[in-house]
Amino acid sequence: MSIMEEVLRLRDELIALRRDIHRHPELGWQETRTQALICAQMDALEIPYEKVCGTGVIAVLEGGAPGPVIGLRADMDALPITEKGACAYASENPGVMHACGHDCHVAMLLTAARVLKAHQSELCGTLKLIFQPAEELIEGGRAMCELPQLADLDRVFGAHIWVDLPVGTFSVEPGPRMASADNIYLTVKGKGAHGAQPHNAVDAIVAACHVVSALQTVVSRNTTPLEPVVVTIGTIEGGTSSNIIANEVRLAGTVRSFSPAVRDATEKRLEQVACTAAQTFGASCDFTYRRCTPATINEPASTEIARQAVETLFGAQALVHLEKTTGGEDFAWFLEHVPGCYFFIGARNEAAGKCNPLHHDCFDIDEQALVNGTAALVQIGLNAGR
Repeated sequence: MSIMEEVLRLRDELIALRRDIHRHPELGWQETRTQALICAQMDALEIPYEKVCGTGVIAVLEGGAPGPVIGLRADMDALPITEKGACAYASENPGVMHACGHDCHVAMLLTAARVLKAHQSELCGTLKLIFQPAEELIEGGRAMCELPQLADLDRVFGAHIWVDLPVGTFSVEPGPRMASADNIYLTVKGKGAHGAQPHNAVDAIVAACHVVSALQTVVSRNTTPLEPVVVTIGTIEGGTSSNIIANEVRLAGTVRSFSPAVRDATEKRLEQVACTAAQTFGASCDFTYRRCTPATINEPASTEIARQAVETLFGAQALVHLEKTTGGEDFAWFLEHVPGCYFFIGARNEAAGKCNPLHHDCFDIDEQALVNGTAALVQIGLNAGR
C-alpha cells in the first residue's frame, strides 16, 4: 500500500481530529486542551513524549537504522477572532478562532505520526515531532528551538496550509519565503501649551507627523530597490483636547524584510531618521526596535528533500511557484539554528467557498489539503534520514 493510500484510509479520522481542534481553539501559551489531546494520541500510539515550554510537546520516534535527527513541527495556537463562518465545526470558545490553520497543522502531524509509527522500522535515524505553542505571539518558536531536547536536530521541516494556492498544489522553494517581523515603538516628546499659543510650545503632534513621513525615506532612499522592505506605522496616540498642544505622542509599527543585512541596516537607519526628524522641530524621540522573528529562509538541500517527497506523491505538476510573502513566521527561529524547509500546502477551493484569507473571521479550507499535507509530512519523514 502506498503512503497516499495509507493516509486516505485515515481521512475521516483526520478530518474529525481537525474539526475537534477547530471547535476548541486556544490562544498562545493557553493550549492545555490541545496539549492533552496530543498526549492522548501519543499514548495510544505508544510514542514517548515530553511536555515542554508549558503547553508544548515533543514526541520521539526512533528508527530501525542509524541516521540523522529530523524534526517535524506543527504550531498549535489560535487567534483572538470571533468566528463568523457557518460551518458545523465553528469555534465554541467565544472570541477565539483557528483562523490561521494551526488546527490543520496539529491534525496533520498527529496523523502523520500514526502512519510513521507503522513504518518505524523503516526509518533511518530519529524523528522528533514538535508541537509548538504561541506562534501567533511570535514567542513559541524561539523558546522551543533553544530547548536542549532539540539541540541534536540535523534538519527540521514545517508546513503551512495556504489558501492562495489551489488544493492539490504545493510551494516548496529554497531561499527567503517569509519576512522578518519586527516592531518599532516611538515616543515623540515636546512641550505642551494652549492651542492658541503655539509659539510657547513644542508641538509633539507636528513633530510625530514628520517622523512618520521621514521613516518612509528609509525604504525609498536608503534601501536598494532590489530588496523589499516594509515600514508601517500602525498606531499613533497623542493629545487630550482640541485646544491643547500635545507634549507627547506614542507610535508603534512593524518592519519587514528578507535579508539579514538589510534588516540590520534598516534598524540602525530608522532610529537615526526618527530622532533627527523630531529634533528638527525641537522635539526628542525615544526609539525602541524589537526584533520578533527573523526571515524564514529555506536551506537548499532540505528543500530538495521536501520537493522530492511531494513529487514522489503527487508528481512534478503539483509543485508551483508562490512568491515570497512579507508575513512573518516564527518557524524562522528553527531555521536560524538548523538547516530546514518551510513549505506551503494548497487549500483553496473557490467553488466550495474555501477562499477567505488567513486571519479572516470566515477562514476555512478544502479538507483534502489535510490529506495531501499529511502524506507529504510522512514522505519527508521517511526520506529525510536516508
